[in-house]
Amino acid sequence: MSDTLNPQELPHADRRSWLALGVVCVGALMIVLDTTIVNVALPVIQDDLGFSQSSLTWIVNAYLISFGSFLLIAGRMGDLFGRKRIFLLGILVFTVSSVVCGIANGQQLLIAGRFAQGLGGALASASVLAIIVTDFPREEEQAKAMGVYMFVSIAGGSLGLLLGGGLVQLLNWHWIFVINVPIGIATYLAGRKLIDESEKHQQDGPLDYTGAAMVTVAVAIGVYAIVGAAEHGWTSLQTLGLGAIAVAGLAAFLWLEDHIKSPIMPLRILRVRSLQYSNVIRGLAVVGMYAAFFLGALYMERALKFSPIEIGLAFLPMSLVIGALSLGITAKVAARFGVTRTVVGAFPLAILGLLILASADANTAYFPTLLVAFVLLGTGMGLSFSPLILMSMRDVPEQDAGLASGMVSVSMQLAGAFGLAVLSSVAADRTAASARDGAGSIEALVNGFQLAYLIGAIAMAAAVALTLLAAREPKRNREPVPATETATERT
Repeated sequence: MSDTLNPQELPHADRRSWLALGVVCVGALMIVLDTTIVNVALPVIQDDLGFSQSSLTWIVNAYLISFGSFLLIAGRMGDLFGRKRIFLLGILVFTVSSVVCGIANGQQLLIAGRFAQGLGGALASASVLAIIVTDFPREEEQAKAMGVYMFVSIAGGSLGLLLGGGLVQLLNWHWIFVINVPIGIATYLAGRKLIDESEKHQQDGPLDYTGAAMVTVAVAIGVYAIVGAAEHGWTSLQTLGLGAIAVAGLAAFLWLEDHIKSPIMPLRILRVRSLQYSNVIRGLAVVGMYAAFFLGALYMERALKFSPIEIGLAFLPMSLVIGALSLGITAKVAARFGVTRTVVGAFPLAILGLLILASADANTAYFPTLLVAFVLLGTGMGLSFSPLILMSMRDVPEQDAGLASGMVSVSMQLAGAFGLAVLSSVAADRTAASARDGAGSIEALVNGFQLAYLIGAIAMAAAVALTLLAAREPKRNREPVPATETATERT
């Protein structure tokens, strides 16, 4: 936002903007649901289509690689061609690919459909934050809108467990994809009517196709290296080799962007310090969140013998707390105490929740121990994630909002994939070591989960430290970057 514009002079969001928010949130919910709803159905899909244990991972990996690879370029496409257009294109691709997944009767067709779903999810997700910050220019309204979006993004995971468990048990696994079709059609039609198209920001020269291809391939290789590390090992030739190729590709991409007239990613975006700090802080927090959510689901399934529906119900209090906070309370707290104090005060609650999980074993009752842990986690996440998103977008020029939205999404995706891979590897290694030391199978499994929760808590503690460090930065380093500055204009 411009420094010369009085915030009170900004227009209020009208009823149409709030209805458009509902549309994009339904689209986001459909995409979020698809992540956890598939995890519930994996054993049934394996039996039905004859997947091996190693090939089964590609049902998840094909989506993750595609989704993570296209987020950045999808965000920039929204800036250049219109965010409404790219969002609706993503919903259309996701819906059609859901049909493909739903009718799949073989491994190859299902994996291809999942890859296409990832592409559609990236196109739709990358523009959501940009739509919110441009449709809700007033900070208090923007905070409320962001709270609704974050509630959908986080709480949708536990809803996916409930819905996935119910569909698999009552019908069959095909319905976890078919259910997306009516939702996708309704979202597409409502979006065409209610979402206002953003201004299309023209470039001075031809579109940077080379840069777009370079960053997409580099991120794809990086995501592939991360998701394969749990199977091949972090020090394996494949993981290290692919990681080196990804880093070299990103370095070459940045060099190219700094030496051409019309880059797909203007390097001025890298000087928005609030965006960079918040991306790293949120990435560390996501590691803790994944420890609680995905490993927590495995802990309850394997150690406590919960059914998929019981696991979804177990996470429900966390989702309800996040929802209660996101729908107004967080915005008021952040307005009263500021983003830094809100985040610094919220993260310790989530850390405490993770430490409680780290002390739980196979005999721990859900009430009150696990319930308290999930409520604390929900409180910490509900109070911190929306302010961090607002911090990310606060100083970004309007013409780069889509690119910044893509950067936020890809940073969360990479952090989630990396964190889950690391925590899963750590948990598996600790479980194997405990079994060698004579622990029973369940005890050894719990020991692995406990160490993963502890590492998640340490990651969130590091996020607190980095938040405090960011707050101490000189004010001149946190000023908005002029939208007119080119990549070669250094000060």
